[in-house]
Amino acid sequence: MRAPDSIQRPRLKLADFYYPSSFLKLLLIGLVVVAAPLVVALVNAAISMQRLAGMSESAVDQAAQAARGSRLLMEQVLSMERVVRQYLVLDDPGLLEDYTKIRANFKRTTSELSLLPLDELQLRELNRTIDKEQALYDQLAQHPVTATERRQLTEAYIELAGLARSVLNESNLLIDREVDRMREAAAATQRSLFTQLLAAFPLGLAIAAVFAFLIARPIRQLDRAIRRLGEADFGAAVNVHGPADLRFLGDRLEWLRHRLGALEEQKARFLRHVSHELKTPLTALREGSELLADGAAGPVTPQQREIIGILQSNSLQLQRLIEDLLNYQRAVAGVGELKLAKVDLADITRNAIDAHKLDAAGRSVTLALDARPAPLLGDEEKLHIVVDNLVSNAVKYSPAGSTVHAAVRPGERDVVLEVADQGHGVAEADRDKVFDWFFQAERPSGARVKGSGLGLAIAREFVLAHGGTIEALDGPGGRFRVRLPQVGSREAAR
Repeated sequence: MRAPDSIQRPRLKLADFYYPSSFLKLLLIGLVVVAAPLVVALVNAAISMQRLAGMSESAVDQAAQAARGSRLLMEQVLSMERVVRQYLVLDDPGLLEDYTKIRANFKRTTSELSLLPLDELQLRELNRTIDKEQALYDQLAQHPVTATERRQLTEAYIELAGLARSVLNESNLLIDREVDRMREAAAATQRSLFTQLLAAFPLGLAIAAVFAFLIARPIRQLDRAIRRLGEADFGAAVNVHGPADLRFLGDRLEWLRHRLGALEEQKARFLRHVSHELKTPLTALREGSELLADGAAGPVTPQQREIIGILQSNSLQLQRLIEDLLNYQRAVAGVGELKLAKVDLADITRNAIDAHKLDAAGRSVTLALDARPAPLLGDEEKLHIVVDNLVSNAVKYSPAGSTVHAAVRPGERDVVLEVADQGHGVAEADRDKVFDWFFQAERPSGARVKGSGLGLAIAREFVLAHGGTIEALDGPGGRFRVRLPQVGSREAAR
């Protein structure tokens, strides 16, 4: 836990001015912008389909008019040929009038066909037909008399029918060409729409990724801030960049950070004062009970000695609790202040084992150590507290007549310390909680073990300060493993 920085409102960045005023507006804008490429692609598809449908309708209508006009032209030429044949045989002026009527229809039909968007070949055939008919009409108007002239005129009308048939054939070919052209236009439209969809899909994904970043960014900042507050890290300011409502929430978290930091400082100051204030009367209480036990105030009866033993035991327990509180304060204040030096974890563990031999003997617990030289760069005082707390915890949870095993093994890059007892072990649900501040595990009977709940938490803080790890392992019994890098400090471990 770190003390909070001085209160300072986070300055707005330039990117904050591009955010809308609320998170909901940001979501709506994101949905609209992400959907925009797809909407544009759909609109283009609708326009392309409408254009293609218009082209198809126009092409089909023109091809149908050309085919209908060509067929009508063919029928009219055949009618004129038949009337001319009859006129040349019968020489009836009435037949010539019929021819004139049919020729008028022929003129109207050719005029309508000439107005259509015909291709060059079809238009040339139509003009040849018109010119041919005009020449034949001029010959007919001269009233051919000889058989040769009449035969030549009849053959010329047969050629005119052939020209009309060519116009009809070209019209049929025009339909086929229009069908092919529409097929190509449809294929081109399909390729264009497919290309637009291919372009719209990655563009939509890119826009979605940008808005996902813009939306997730303030949420991640809030999440990190809440996690830091939950881990009692009040040193880093809460900076949230995004919509105004989320920035306001970040300001509230910043206010909460300062309040929690102030409360943490008050708690720390209170614990320091209480711990130091309790040590003075506790020292007098312990010295007084020792004087009474030594008979300084006169002979001591068995009943009095029993009471003195209770006083000494409880004063010793109270002293340990006060020392735990002081260690807690030192762990909080000096977690990152390591006095690094070359130390041997085996020697530190051996000294901690020796310090607990008397307490272990009073509980009928045996201490066993298997330690090989394990040099590393670390803070000797804090590492001693780590080993001392682990051994103390193992002795406290060990049943009478059992053995506490401690082992130190050097590795290539780290040093491993293991402390195991033969107690009931750590429940699986409590393996992460045992390292929390003030956590006290329960015995299988449901009774809590007397203690402050600070030993393992302090050990964890000091191990993490050295860049190491500490964990509770599976049984039998309680087993704890500490890994410390030989380079020692957290920065060097990184």
